[in-house]
Amino acid sequence: MSFLEKPSPGKPLLDDTVPLTAVIEASQNLQSHTEYIIRVQRGVSADNSWQVVRRYSDFDVLNSSLMVCGISLPLPPKKLIGNMDREFIAERQRGLQAYLDSITQHPLLSSSLTVKKFLDPNNYCANYTEIALQQVSMYFRSNLKWEVLEPLRDIGWRIRKKYFLIKNKEQPKERYLLSWVDLGPDKFLSDKDLQSAMKLFTNLSTPYLCPLLFSSTSESSALLIRPFSEKGSLRDHICKAKPRESYLKKYCNPKKSQGLELPQIKLYGRQILEGLKLLHEASVFFGHLHASNVIVDNGVCQLMDVENGMLGVPSVLRPSFTQLRKINTTESIDVFCFGHILFEMTYGRPPDSVPVDQYPPVPYTTVVSVLQSILSTEACKSGMPTVSQLIQTPLFSDVKLQQSDKLQIKVPSRLKEALKTAKESLEKRLQEEQRVLHQHRRLTRAQSHHGSEEERKRRKILARKKSRQSAYENEEDASIRNNNNSGSGASSPPTCPSSPTPPSTTGIPFRLSFFLCISVSLSL
Repeated sequence: MSFLEKPSPGKPLLDDTVPLTAVIEASQNLQSHTEYIIRVQRGVSADNSWQVVRRYSDFDVLNSSLMVCGISLPLPPKKLIGNMDREFIAERQRGLQAYLDSITQHPLLSSSLTVKKFLDPNNYCANYTEIALQQVSMYFRSNLKWEVLEPLRDIGWRIRKKYFLIKNKEQPKERYLLSWVDLGPDKFLSDKDLQSAMKLFTNLSTPYLCPLLFSSTSESSALLIRPFSEKGSLRDHICKAKPRESYLKKYCNPKKSQGLELPQIKLYGRQILEGLKLLHEASVFFGHLHASNVIVDNGVCQLMDVENGMLGVPSVLRPSFTQLRKINTTESIDVFCFGHILFEMTYGRPPDSVPVDQYPPVPYTTVVSVLQSILSTEACKSGMPTVSQLIQTPLFSDVKLQQSDKLQIKVPSRLKEALKTAKESLEKRLQEEQRVLHQHRRLTRAQSHHGSEEERKRRKILARKKSRQSAYENEEDASIRNNNNSGSGASSPPTCPSSPTPPSTTGIPFRLSFFLCISVSLSL
């Protein structure tokens, strides 16, 4: 949905984190080129699918736009002669399928606007940067305090969120970050309660939350202003990246990324946990913790975009924790996200997938112990620690914090109740999505097992056994019928008229009983 579009009543907002899968169903030759018919599906429901038609040149343009990521993608090479041969087209189709699989399964590439537009042009046809710039400029016409300096293109992964570098005319040397974002499908606060919550967080002064200087919300979007950090985020620090560069260039294949030393891991981890604890005690749901949402200012970690949960935008890690049914509360989501950020601080990169049971060797056994308590298979199945329990672990319990006073956010009781209700609705949507995904996985496993070679062999053996058993039973039935028929069809032994009933001949052979009857007749 664009920034200008007002959501229709009852119309669900699009969740950009739901994975897209793409399968090339067929190809067709036209006059001078070949078109590939691609079936694209959002999520696990086959009902939510559509077809797009792409030429090889379209794949080539897509690949050129993704070269900034620094990853060698398996696009089949061009061929000028013989490119209409049937065998060549079949081989190229297999290569293009492998290429689609590589980009749709990559966590950063799959979320990029370029890939989304290639696979789903109907929902991603708008120029979001231009629309956001128009809206911001229109807003600043009535607020002459601020001035837009430049758009910061693609510094974040979120498609419907755009960033601008701005300045306050009263402080021309200071730089600020303006973000314009669409409200998301997890927006469960009423417009009035959302405005109250945003007002609460504007100018809130706490050491572990990045200050929000200004906010304005509408029925479909929000405008936010906060300080701009020239040093960038914690992820920029880990990847040795420049904050203003494209996130694909910075994070897809960083060349100089490096984990932190143990004292930094302990200090930053404890500060992040304190920020989460502060939010949880105020009944504020977050769910958006990752290294790009942490700013390090003079050795102090500050959580950024804490308003994301209230604005309803889905988490970048949602595709991961929807796979794990034990992660079904907002606190367990934050702990799960903390496990990712702790892994990245330790190894210089986020985990490839979760659960994680094998860890590269590091001298920090206390770090690995905490990681196992969050990201291991056992933890994902049986449950993870709480934020308070993590603070009490040996890794973080002895960290000395500059802030000695107890921190708290005073939330009005009415707003706290509204936040609690919205949190429950968010968790309910997550649990329903997990249930549907779990059923789909069970069905897929059953179908895969049914179609496996081993299962087919087993069914053949059972079928042969059943056939032999049926044949044996048929033979027995035929034998019994033959015996019955032979007994009922034999001629009765001759008897004389008006003669008494002959004595029983049970057990006497037929011929003997016949002669006995003749003898009796003659004697009479």
